[in-house]
Amino acid sequence: MSQSIAPVVLDQKIDTSPTLTFEEYRVYQGDPDVKYELYKGKLIPMATASALHTSICEFWVYKLQRYLAEHNLDLVVKTSVGVRTEDATSRIPDVVVCTQSLWEQALARPGSGILGFDETPLVVIEVVSQDRRADYITKRGEYQLANVPEYVIVDPTENRQRVRVMAFLEGDDIYTEVNYLPGEEMVSVVFPNLRLSVNEILDPPLVEGLIKAEQAQLQKAERLAARLRELGVDPDTV
Repeated sequence: MSQSIAPVVLDQKIDTSPTLTFEEYRVYQGDPDVKYELYKGKLIPMATASALHTSICEFWVYKLQRYLAEHNLDLVVKTSVGVRTEDATSRIPDVVVCTQSLWEQALARPGSGILGFDETPLVVIEVVSQDRRADYITKRGEYQLANVPEYVIVDPTENRQRVRVMAFLEGDDIYTEVNYLPGEEMVSVVFPNLRLSVNEILDPPLVEGLIKAEQAQLQKAERLAARLRELGVDPDTV
């Protein structure tokens, strides 16, 4: 007598999340407390940043803003700005540097603030969090394909600490990478005069303290200038 055998049903997880076009993603209204990236049409919720992650990003913004002001560059530094890398893929780097005109274009559009294919930022910075593979491999390929001139990875993970700078050297169409380790000084390719201590990047001082020190220095300079004027000396000629 033949015996029927019940088929084996594997417990497979089925992806029931919506598949969105880029334009649908631009105006998508999900959980207001969650930021989503778009990867090949699928929404990817971003993990809540650690305190160190936040501090590293704030330090970068502070240093870059001072650098751009010092060199009188018409560029802006932003966080939470999307960068479209493929037809149905858009990332949200931790820090973005782009031209002021590109940012004004983004401001004028409805929906999420996302730079499109023809609005390539100059620098994107990612601080490594839970998904190391995404930062080191997947996003590297996307930013390279999108012709982002410089991609910086900050990795504060214990025993793996580094700052990796990936950029197009003259005439190249693939990234060249340089790893900077604790005790060294990181050098930007796009901004060659921007040199930052890797130790400070990985374990940054509070920006509030840096601003206080900056203000104290300005006040000291103002007092000195006032004293010189009292003595009949023009401080601008000293």
